[in-house]
Amino acid sequence: MVTDKTKRGLGDGKTRQILDGARTVFLADGFDGASMNEIARAAGVSKGTLYVYFPSKVGLFEALIRHDRSLQAEQLFQFGQEDDEDIGQVLTRIGVGLMSEMCKPDHLAHVRMVIGAAAKYPQIGKAFFEAGPKAGVQHLGDYLKKQASAGRIAEPMDAELAADQFIQLCQSDYYKAALFCVAEPNDTTAFTEAVAAAVTTFLRAYRSERLTPSVARPDAPIR
Repeated sequence: MVTDKTKRGLGDGKTRQILDGARTVFLADGFDGASMNEIARAAGVSKGTLYVYFPSKVGLFEALIRHDRSLQAEQLFQFGQEDDEDIGQVLTRIGVGLMSEMCKPDHLAHVRMVIGAAAKYPQIGKAFFEAGPKAGVQHLGDYLKKQASAGRIAEPMDAELAADQFIQLCQSDYYKAALFCVAEPNDTTAFTEAVAAAVTTFLRAYRSERLTPSVARPDAPIR
C-alpha cells in the first residue's frame, strides 16, 4: 500500500532518495530477492524512516513503477506546434524514442519483474499498465485526434486504439525477442527498421482524403 504521505510527497527529496535506492536494489536483486533492509541501506535512510514512507515492499515497488513510468511517458510523448505538419516525422521520432527506452536492459529487466510479480500482486501489474502503456496511448491518441481534426490523417473511429496499434507495430517481433532474452537488447538497427515499417503501415491505414506531403506522395491527386 502507498501511504497518503507518499502520494503527497512523491516529488520531495526524501521520497526520491528512497525511490532511487529501491530502483538500484530491485534491478540488482529482483522483486523477490530485494529486502527492505537493503533498500534502506542503499537509500541512506533508517529502516524506520523507510517504513514511514512505504509500509511494505509491494507498496514501494508500486510507487517506483508509477513514478518511473509516468515520468517516461511524459518525456517520450511530447508534442509542440512544430509537430503539426509532418506526421510521419513525428511518428518516427516518437517510435524510435519509445523503442530506444523499452529495449534498454534495465527497462527489460523491470518489465520481467512486473510480469513475475503481477500474478500474486495484481496492483503491481495495474500500476505498470496505467502509468506506462495506457498513459502513452492516451498521449499519442490526443495527438492523433488533433491531426484528424485538422484533416492531416483520416478520422479514426477510436484514436486511442489507433495509437495502440501504432505502438504495437513499432514493437514488432524484436521487442518480444529481447524481452524473452532471444535477441540482444537495444539493437538500434532492429527497432529502427521496425519503426520505419510501422510509420509506413500506419499512414497507409489512416491516410487522409485531404492529402498532405507527409502522408502521401507529392504528386498524388487530391480527391
